[in-house]
Amino acid sequence: MAGQSVLITGATDGLGRELAVRLGAAGARLILHGRNPDRAAAVAAEVTAAGGHAPLIILADLSRLAEVDRLADEIISRTSRLDVLVNNAGTGGRADGERSLSADGNELLWAVNHLAPYRLTRRLLPLLQTSAPARVVNVASAGQQEIDLVDPTPEHDYNAYAAYCRAKLAMIMTTIEYAEELDGTGVTVNALHPATLMPTTMVRESGVTPISTVAEGADATLRLICDPGLAQITGQYFNGTRMSTPHTQANDPKARSRLLEISDAAIISAVGR
Repeated sequence: MAGQSVLITGATDGLGRELAVRLGAAGARLILHGRNPDRAAAVAAEVTAAGGHAPLIILADLSRLAEVDRLADEIISRTSRLDVLVNNAGTGGRADGERSLSADGNELLWAVNHLAPYRLTRRLLPLLQTSAPARVVNVASAGQQEIDLVDPTPEHDYNAYAAYCRAKLAMIMTTIEYAEELDGTGVTVNALHPATLMPTTMVRESGVTPISTVAEGADATLRLICDPGLAQITGQYFNGTRMSTPHTQANDPKARSRLLEISDAAIISAVGR
């Protein structure tokens, strides 16, 4: 990874933080996204203490699509190449499990876990293509639930875990769509469930007992980031280190096409393009 430019969203905690320290120690030139300046500075200090280059820190609230665009604009203006994009940032929603909306009026888990990485990837595609071979790694989940493509973020009988699972399935569906779009460009796009219930802030706040370690999740994610044997693999979903089969809706081209229409409409409504 020496000299390669890597963007990690959600880099100030859990898996993102572990990836930043390991990739920095391996010589990568890091662009780290977070929301909290103190936590971002602490990660940057860890990276340099591990022998890495001082990372570029960019703060943004990914629940706001205008902030997603600002993040993309800043990256494009401050670097001439991007070898790896890791869409890791995510949220489990409110601590009380109640439904909430983003500033743009989108259901919060849908906004952060699906719309933000979908939009950020779209905005950074030209930079990834000029840097090819390049990789996009989407941190999804084994928790996946079918999306009602008439009402993808329903208000009735709201359940935060179900909303999370729908958003993560949407991420896998857009992974497949981007992989098909980018076929032959040298840019690969894959998704993974890194590990089960790592001790991240999201898991701790849910009150669930962790099962896997952050190190296990980082091992699986790093394999998609830099394993030479996966250089030509694209459009796939991995459960840990194993190539796996996602929810059946992910393999429905009509469903994926409709999802993109819904997502693009939400983005246009928020940012006008």
